[in-house]
Amino acid sequence: MDLQLNGKRALVTGSTVGIGFAIAKALAQEGAEVIVNSRTEEKVSEAKRRIATEISNSKIAGVAADLSSSDGAAKIIEAYPEIDILVNNVGIFEPRAFEQTPDADWLKFFEVNVMSGVRLSRHYLPQMKDRNWGRVVFISSESAANIPAEMIHYGVTKTAQVALARGLAETTVGTGITVNSVLPGPTLSEGVGTFIQQLAQEQGVAIEEVEKQFFQNTRPSSLIKRFIQPEEVASLVAYICSPLSAATNGAALRVDGGVVRSIF
Repeated sequence: MDLQLNGKRALVTGSTVGIGFAIAKALAQEGAEVIVNSRTEEKVSEAKRRIATEISNSKIAGVAADLSSSDGAAKIIEAYPEIDILVNNVGIFEPRAFEQTPDADWLKFFEVNVMSGVRLSRHYLPQMKDRNWGRVVFISSESAANIPAEMIHYGVTKTAQVALARGLAETTVGTGITVNSVLPGPTLSEGVGTFIQQLAQEQGVAIEEVEKQFFQNTRPSSLIKRFIQPEEVASLVAYICSPLSAATNGAALRVDGGVVRSIF
């Protein structure tokens, strides 16, 4: 299927590893000019190299910027003042008991997971409205619906992203712009893969056994009973970024393997 993304410029934040990298690669595969982002030049350069190697004739740019502050957003905007597609993917997570989570951690999580998207959307959305076309996507999480007791601060920021996306969508009435959120379930990113390997070694069992135990004990509501691949999330995001998805606006789209039991 041709997603009609040739000639579109897309910024994907936090896109040198994991889901973000898979999204950047999927958009490049569909012909979009993709801007990858990370905090360091080394990671940006390596992501650009990998995509250019794997996808011939791809159009890849990049910008190193730390989106935990307004300075990082300003750096991206200065480098690329106009885009057609904004994928707010950058995010952090850390298990920590609620009683042991200080204000500083709450503020840090909101700065990265929520305010990064606020700042970039505030700049790019008005120009999308001027051109009457654009796509804004927030990569949230199934934790937005199932707040994890072991990291409430993370879950709350993921819920905030869904609310933010819906609110911004309400400002696009009658235009060619859509704003949606995507809620992945447990995904086998590089970090998760390393963690699973470490657990398997510590317990003296196969990686498959650790995965099985995870979905038995931690995410028992999963219907697919396995980790999602980053590419499976990216394929949905690529479609939502395309002109073909014009009727999908203000939606919270789940690619969670059935972890969330709600039908709406």
